[in-house]
Amino acid sequence: MTIRQLLGPTCTLTALLALAGCYFTDAKQGAKVEESKLGNDTTILSKAYSKLIFDTSEILSSSAGTKSVLFNSTGTKLYAMNLEAMSVYEFDQPTKKVEKIFKFKATKGFGWDYVTHQSIPSFEEKPVEACFSHDDKILWVSLHNAAGIVPIKLDSLAMDSSNTYRSKKMYVIDKKEHTRDSVFVPLIKTGKTPKVIARTADSKHLLVSNWHSNNISVLEMNDTLAPFGKVISTIPVSAIPRGIVVDDKNQKSYIAIMGGRTISVVNNNTWKIEKNLEVASTPRHIVMDTSGHLFVSYNSIGKIGCIDVATGKTLFTTATNTQPRTIVLSKNHQFLFVTCYTGNTVDVFKINKYSFTKLYSLECKGKPVGVDVFENDDKLEAWVCNYVGGSLKVFSFKKK
Repeated sequence: MTIRQLLGPTCTLTALLALAGCYFTDAKQGAKVEESKLGNDTTILSKAYSKLIFDTSEILSSSAGTKSVLFNSTGTKLYAMNLEAMSVYEFDQPTKKVEKIFKFKATKGFGWDYVTHQSIPSFEEKPVEACFSHDDKILWVSLHNAAGIVPIKLDSLAMDSSNTYRSKKMYVIDKKEHTRDSVFVPLIKTGKTPKVIARTADSKHLLVSNWHSNNISVLEMNDTLAPFGKVISTIPVSAIPRGIVVDDKNQKSYIAIMGGRTISVVNNNTWKIEKNLEVASTPRHIVMDTSGHLFVSYNSIGKIGCIDVATGKTLFTTATNTQPRTIVLSKNHQFLFVTCYTGNTVDVFKINKYSFTKLYSLECKGKPVGVDVFENDDKLEAWVCNYVGGSLKVFSFKKK
């Protein structure tokens, strides 16, 4: 449920207070309400919690090469980007069933062998990561071998074969309605091997990390006129970029330079790098809490770290299982979930003031890579995608 839905359009002062911080008081209930405002997440939790107790796990079938997962802001739908299957699956959170399949029509292209470090024949339409904008109306998906991203307008899918922009053909299979339609989605060229996508809170700008171009594309967005975005700036970086965090409060963006040992700090008004924070080797994924702490996964050295962005100093680190990939914070920012690719585990940490405490190292066979969380007052679910297994594993925790 969003803040607007909970408070109603007339409660403007309370709503503004809610957006300003992590806590506000519901005047009707007189209860403390905990809110998360990271990225597109507007989840509201009415109960505070400080413990997670592992309960159960469940395996869901996805498709070949599931690379990342992403919940919408209300937590009702999860989208799985299936790189090798060239598709996006829409899961219903309550039933844990696939409701829609977005299947790209394959066209020949060239990919990259990350073992031999050579270009290989492949297909262009391989989804990597995703990002929502405009109140979940548009799902932006990076295509590994197409040198660009596509916007999927979820609220108005319609076939447009008379467009004047580049496009990709996609089949939409609705498993509930038993229908199959064809649509064209715009292809916006960014750079070679696009990976992570992030947006500003107002849905005006989108950032894309381009792995093999060693740069970041900045797009200006709109939700009314196709192709819904255009590149307005390109930010060169020192080496391979991947993770991106947008700090709207301070008008900064943070770019993890996975090919090196820095995090670049970008000014969101000029779209230029202001400085580089020195960190450990191969920072891959980054997330940020509301207190100015940046959390980082270090892929090659098997560690996670916490950085104070105000000073640029690393506050504390700890070891994970091998090759930590995607990380995600719980809604109260007290817990960190880490997928460990070759370790075949999901590591769960409690975030203390000066340290991490490992709570669980849960087996997750099939090379786990992406993770996102669903929460309500009583439980937390960590939805993890397994790249080799082509499946999702849902870990459920009780809150205390």
